[in-house]
Amino acid sequence: MRADTYKRLRMVADLRNANLLQQPLPNGYLWQSWRPLLVPRHAQVKWHSFRDDLDGRVFSCLSRAEGCLSLVREIASQRTFCPQATWLVVYQPEHDWPPTDVGTIQGIIRSGGRGAIQNVGVVPGHRGLGLGRALVIQTMLGFRQCGMNEVSLEVTAQNIPAVRLYQSLGFTISQTLYRVAETGEPLTAAEVDQLDRSRNATGLP
Repeated sequence: MRADTYKRLRMVADLRNANLLQQPLPNGYLWQSWRPLLVPRHAQVKWHSFRDDLDGRVFSCLSRAEGCLSLVREIASQRTFCPQATWLVVYQPEHDWPPTDVGTIQGIIRSGGRGAIQNVGVVPGHRGLGLGRALVIQTMLGFRQCGMNEVSLEVTAQNIPAVRLYQSLGFTISQTLYRVAETGEPLTAAEVDQLDRSRNATGLP
């Protein structure tokens, strides 16, 4: 069995019946809609958000600035990239203050009328203000604008606050996955079976 395996939850929400209202941002925070020249800014926010967090250990690319830049470039280059579901949150408490990017989210469109949230990142120092919730709602509204019926995302099961946030917005768990740290590769069926047997033998969840 490979070491450092993480449990991931795939979650989905129904956009057709969701009661979605745009979440107002706190004073001093602003929305920045997508433009291609914002790729480096999205990447920087992603790096600052994840480099020291659990997801930075699960996916090594999130712990490196160049890895985050490559990831955002790859997302934005996809044919089904969804600009309406891709946003930055900018902090500028006064007009003469230099703006600071503090939140990011991206979206792509999957087959079957489903939007897929790629990353939700809020940098330390700006958490606990509802920015993550606002980002997810903004993206869900963007997907709905594009005619999507469902939205999905993937979250590390140990990230309990994030799981609870998504559940409060109508997301339910549709699948449990196990991924290898560093690469993010899913375990094979045989490896999952071995992991389950090992956990059952030791009493681990």
